Amino acid sequence: MKVAQKVAIVTGGGGGIGGALARKLAAEGARVVVADLDADAAAAVADAVNAGHPGSAVSAGGDVSDAGVIEGLIAQAEEAFGPVDLYFANAGITGGLGLDVDEDGWDVAFDINVRAHIRAARLLVPGWVERGEGYFVSTASAAGLLTQVGSAVYSVTKHAAVGFAEWLSMTYGDKGVRVSCLCPMGVNTKLLYEGKETGDPLGVAATGAVLAAGEVIEPDQCAEIVLAAMDAEHFLILPHPKVLDMYRQKGADYDRWLSGMRRYQASLLAGTR
Repeated sequence: MKVAQKVAIVTGGGGGIGGALARKLAAEGARVVVADLDADAAAAVADAVNAGHPGSAVSAGGDVSDAGVIEGLIAQAEEAFGPVDLYFANAGITGGLGLDVDEDGWDVAFDINVRAHIRAARLLVPGWVERGEGYFVSTASAAGLLTQVGSAVYSVTKHAAVGFAEWLSMTYGDKGVRVSCLCPMGVNTKLLYEGKETGDPLGVAATGAVLAAGEVIEPDQCAEIVLAAMDAEHFLILPHPKVLDMYRQKGADYDRWLSGMRRYQASLLAGTR
């Protein structure tokens, strides 16, 4: 799908991948609602977009896991630009480490990393089916395919995000609804370094695993890859192609892969002592 003249909502748009997506969409001729929990950060991105592409962006602050906030974003987009064509469910959190995360922590992570996607789809997909066109882009992670060292919450919720995107494509892909699922490894954003900044050995190991796995790309590179994949209407977007090789190895021999991951995790933890 070409994004020119389309109307997009980008959540988690106040920086990182979301901010880069907003900039790239506007550069390609789309009009964008930049949404973020940090309203000032969202406004700064929208202002930067409009400086280069006047009238291409508006911003909003709010918790995009809240269905009422999503409804407000859709209404804002329609008032400013017209019906929403593209939804980027990009907001996400790491959610804590190990088994120490309490029930509330799990609920917050599921709300932001998974249920926010479900709530947006429930609001948008019926209209897209009626119109015969729409595009839902889910930002998951390589952790949603391979599992993340250290963070059970992040791994589990990102697996769930991949699963929901697969279901969405399977169920509505022949009804005009396109779906892509973004699963990067290292992208140079604040989220990448959160584990290391905790000082917890599991957190340090989590960041170390990603940094050691391959090139850390910039958000603008990631956004360019996303839009190219959307143009080709590819489901799985892998900015780091080696993720596919690792995923194949995992599926080919699960026990061997788990054994190898245990050894790898042990080596990372030993390096934090």
